[in-house]
Amino acid sequence: MVRVKLFANLREIVGEGEIVIRADTIDDLFRKLVEMYPEIRSHLSRVTVVVNCSKVDDLNRKLNDDDVVALLPPFSGG
Repeated sequence: MVRVKLFANLREIVGEGEIVIRADTIDDLFRKLVEMYPEIRSHLSRVTVVVNCSKVDDLNRKLNDDDVVALLPPFSGG
């Protein structure tokens, strides 16, 4: 099970700041989040994904049971 930390609008949609979910990849995690919380779909294309404190751009990145995934709001500025 992967621990997922949610921020900003995602926290409001889910009603929690953190959830635990079984997922094999980031893409799989996104699919499962949309199944559980359909209104989250429009936000996922804009989030920054961080796994174990490292930014991840590859949605096919494998996840391990002890990974911590943070879904951060988009950043503005420089």
